Amino acid sequence: MTGIADDVVPKFPHGVRFREDKARGTFILVAPERIFQADEVSVEILKRIDGKTRFDDLLAALAFVFTADLSVIRPDVESFLLDLQGKQMVEL
Repeated sequence: MTGIADDVVPKFPHGVRFREDKARGTFILVAPERIFQADEVSVEILKRIDGKTRFDDLLAALAFVFTADLSVIRPDVESFLLDLQGKQMVEL
């Protein structure tokens, strides 16, 4: 698997939205004909995708929130975002 460069700015493609589903008390990622229900960790990642924040800054924020080492969380965050990219729910 290829990693994500530090200067990449993740964003949601046209038609994809990350929002709170107040009726269910959860957050969801919505795309045409697809819905992804986000767990706690996914929410922390997805709420930082704003089309402006670089990947390295996103990682630094997550490391702070989870009190974790960057080298530990980076592979999981990369894998998550690359999977969403493959599903056309995130652009890298």
